[in-house]
Order: sequence, then C-alpha cells, then structure tokens
Amino acid sequence: MNRKKLQKLTDTLTKNCKHFNKFEVKCLINLFYNLVGEVAERQGVVVGLDRNAFRNMLHVTFRMTDDMIMDRVFRGFDKDNDGYVSVSEWVYGLSLFLRGNLEEKMKCKISDCFEAFDLNGDGFISKEEMFHMLKNSLLKQPSEEDPDEGIKDLVEITLKKMDHDRDGKLSFSDYEQAVREETLLLEAFGPCLPDPKSQMEFESQVFKDPSEFNDM
Repeated sequence: MNRKKLQKLTDTLTKNCKHFNKFEVKCLINLFYNLVGEVAERQGVVVGLDRNAFRNMLHVTFRMTDDMIMDRVFRGFDKDNDGYVSVSEWVYGLSLFLRGNLEEKMKCKISDCFEAFDLNGDGFISKEEMFHMLKNSLLKQPSEEDPDEGIKDLVEITLKKMDHDRDGKLSFSDYEQAVREETLLLEAFGPCLPDPKSQMEFESQVFKDPSEFNDM
C-alpha cells in the first residue's frame, strides 16, 4: 500500500476508533498487511485474515488454545460474515478486545464471551457445552482416576451459581446477571479474552515497530 492510501485509511479508521490514536491505528494497519502478505497485492482477491490465519494469531499472540472458542472470537471480529477479517474489522475489533473500558467490556465482552461459549449458536450454554469447554481448559491430573466426574461436578456447581431461572442451561440473561454480580465469571468456561500479560506484550511490540512482529 502506498503512503497516500495508507494515510487516508489511517485517517478514516482513526475517526471511528475510540481507543487507539492515529499512530496506533497506523501500526495496526501495517501489522494487518504484514499478516495478510502478498494476497493484498493481487487484484480481485478478498483482502483479509481468513479463519486459520486469525486463529493462529490468537494462539501464538494471546495463548488461546480451544479451537471452538477461537472460532467464535473470529466470528465476533468478522462482522459481515464473509469469512475474512478486513482491515477495519481488525482495528475496531482489537479496539474493544484490548482497550474496552469497564462498561464497554460489560456490554460488548459479555456478549462476545457468551457467543464464544454458546458453541452451537442456539442462544444457550448447555451442560454439554460447559463440559466440553471446562474439559479443554482444565489441566488433567495424572492421579485422577476419572477426571470427567470432577468436571461434571464442576458443571453442576457452575449451574447452581449462574443458572438464575433454574432451567438447567444458561441463557444470555443468566450469564449477564451472573457476570455483573461477579466479573470473574466472564471467562468461567475458558479464556475468550486476552490475558493482561499477553496484551501488554502485543501492544509494546506492535506499537514500537510492527515490522518486527513476525513470530506468526
């Protein structure tokens, strides 16, 4: 991308971006095109991060490991559902993902986390979904004879804490009420947001010199 186009794109995205300044937006745009690579230069090709490239970024950069949750985070960024994260979706998505204030986190991140945990997209987090996510996020202890039983117990404890209407599954209303009462429950079933350490590492490296960010 030539300098004039980059400047225009930076100005446009900065106007609509609450949490990044102009320099930071420019760094994120440069990083985006570094990640997309040569595809950006071909005419008629959708310019964006596909599911695999985006999931790889989440895994390497933010230490996420659950495939299904990473898929849901991808869908949270891919607002137009075209199968790619565009440069504007990248910048605006990272703005909330990394810098959202407390109320925005409560509004947007409750929704994003709920959608990430609602693996089949039916509007509820079922016992089966809880079991799958907790099994993937908990460390297995070699001494445990049947770790699945412990996970089932944990699911029941979680339901008792969060299932306010006692229907055996979590609706968005159940989840939102529980998280507003206890914010630690936001990621009750595994990480779907960046941890503070990886967030700081990402920002310190990218906003210093995005061309150095080549570990992906």
